Amino acid sequence: MLVTKQPVLKRFWYPVLPLEQLSEQPQSFQLLGQHIAIWLDEQGQPAAVEDRCCHRTAQLSKGTVVDGNIKCPYHGWTFDATGTCVRVPQIPDSSVPATYRVKSFRCAQRYGYVWVCLGEPLAEIPLLPEADDPHFRLIPEFYEPWNCAGLRVMENEFDTAHPTFVHPKSFGSPDHPTPEVMEIVETARGIHLRAVLGVVNPPLQQQNLKMAQTGTVRTMDMDWFMPFTCKLRIAYPNGLVHIIVNTATPINDSSSQIVQFCLRNDTEAETKAIDVVAFDRQVTLEDKAILETTEWDVPLGVSHEQHMLTDKPGIMMRRKLLSLLKAHDEVEHTQAKSKEGVLI
Repeated sequence: MLVTKQPVLKRFWYPVLPLEQLSEQPQSFQLLGQHIAIWLDEQGQPAAVEDRCCHRTAQLSKGTVVDGNIKCPYHGWTFDATGTCVRVPQIPDSSVPATYRVKSFRCAQRYGYVWVCLGEPLAEIPLLPEADDPHFRLIPEFYEPWNCAGLRVMENEFDTAHPTFVHPKSFGSPDHPTPEVMEIVETARGIHLRAVLGVVNPPLQQQNLKMAQTGTVRTMDMDWFMPFTCKLRIAYPNGLVHIIVNTATPINDSSSQIVQFCLRNDTEAETKAIDVVAFDRQVTLEDKAILETTEWDVPLGVSHEQHMLTDKPGIMMRRKLLSLLKAHDEVEHTQAKSKEGVLI
């Protein structure tokens, strides 16, 4: 699936920047191949427009913010959050023509990040009740580009067979190549997976979990929010809940911006955020090393790759995405026209 060829993907919300990056000047981002300029308006709310001035195509993100509007660095034309040109220094005594405007996009802030939707939204930004729960703290973890498809990242998050082989230095157990429990249901926004997997606890993880034993089990409740956001809730026997929220924001067909933060029901005094991030960072880099070797044109028809039982969540993702494309009369790629194969 080539993400930039699927117009319906523009109708979902994606986190594109940590909000703190907008404190001083505009920023640029490429979302589904679309270059956008992002800044804070006069009310401190994020705004997003096409990163291309309608005058001579200069990048607006290279400009400055004046009274909550973005000013082009080339000739000083200034645009508001709706993309309307509100000032042209060269014609101060006449009204600005209505044709002087740039395309604007829906923009919002949530969970410490700027979210952008390039079209009419099909769904709201994923709701995370724990983010408003005073018993949980939010810890930003990673913000970096990966050279892989977002769908590969989502499938990997729900793949309970890879930890033994990809994560032997962090938590994968050689004695548990498959989960003890794997229950999957389809939801309105995607899928839900409940799984129980035996894992090991290296020293850093023992410190994070306040557990001395070297082995334990992860009870995982995982939600996939179509197309590229997932929530992994891990419950440990000692009562700790560690929630990882991960979005593979699509930059273009071959790369994704990985935006990840976690929510935990402990305090900084109990476990330092830097240690939490350090362990999750190790795990994430182990995933990255493998995922960046995979092909980013992911086939939605399941007959193009071989599968096993633990691949069922990924197969369900592919089928739901294919149904989404068909529902919006979009022809994906020649692979989407082929037979889907049999769900295992």
